[in-house]
Amino acid sequence: MGQEESAAHKEVDLAQIQELCTTFMKECPSGALHLHEFKRIFGIQRESEEESAYIETIFRSFDANQDNTIDFMEYVAALHLVLRGKLEDRLKWSFKVYDTDGNGRLDRREIIYKIKMRNTDYNMTPSEVCDRIFELLDQDKDGQISLTEFLEGAQQDEWVMDVLKLDVNVSGWFIHNRNKDP
Repeated sequence: MGQEESAAHKEVDLAQIQELCTTFMKECPSGALHLHEFKRIFGIQRESEEESAYIETIFRSFDANQDNTIDFMEYVAALHLVLRGKLEDRLKWSFKVYDTDGNGRLDRREIIYKIKMRNTDYNMTPSEVCDRIFELLDQDKDGQISLTEFLEGAQQDEWVMDVLKLDVNVSGWFIHNRNKDP
């Protein structure tokens, strides 16, 4: 019985992947999703310089082979991470997106930038939110948050988790564009 359920679950996953592939190839006949298409899909038309940089960072995080396109396999990997990935893996991905200078540590500028991009009202200014995050996470008080501090802090405090966890709807764009003519 357990094997039958497992096999049925795999079949559903395979059917979903086949449907995603068909839709992806319809939307991206070249088999590659470029940054300008990625921005269009996420509804970014007239973005600010900050919004553009944020979307580009997300795009680069999905572009595993760094060829400036997202192919179908990279798209499926991103979907799996965002929709079904383990919490720790999603948090590691969030950290990577926030670490805009790529130094492996988050500074106040990167945290404030993330807070502004999220545009959520915490009844505090972005600086106050940042101060609270650093108070809770920066265990060694060096003015930067390491990946370890990020992972431990986010998992220990619900408010921090809410502020720091990156949620991106990367699957909705196929549904949104599914019935449109090219």
